[in-house]
Amino acid sequence: MNKLMMFLMLLFLTNLFAKEVPYTLEDRDRLIRLETKLEQIDKRFEQIDKRFEQIDKRFEQIEKRLDQLVNIFIGIVAAFAGIVAVTIGFAIWDRRTTLSPVISMSRELERRQDQIEKALKEIAQNDPKFADALKHVGLL
Repeated sequence: MNKLMMFLMLLFLTNLFAKEVPYTLEDRDRLIRLETKLEQIDKRFEQIDKRFEQIDKRFEQIEKRLDQLVNIFIGIVAAFAGIVAVTIGFAIWDRRTTLSPVISMSRELERRQDQIEKALKEIAQNDPKFADALKHVGLL
């Protein structure tokens, strides 16, 4: 019985404190205005999203253009390096072809000089004065 009493008392007290909140026309108008503002905010966010999409597309275009410019720059550098390599190769080839007759002439002159020294030394074996002269210049 005690439990029943407690339950009834609790039920009575909750009804006593509970108030019914009236829903007025002013509340309805306020809610409509709030919904209108929320719709406007949604539209603004959609516009901002579209603007961001446009900006993203523009950034993609700029990125593609930069990639093209980098590729062009790499091509220019490669062409310049090729021209430099060909120029250096031509210079080396030209030096070889220009100096080869001089080198062969130099070898021929050295060979003749050796022959002349041999001849002079043979003469110096038979002539003492000539041998003294060659000693004096450092050939013997």
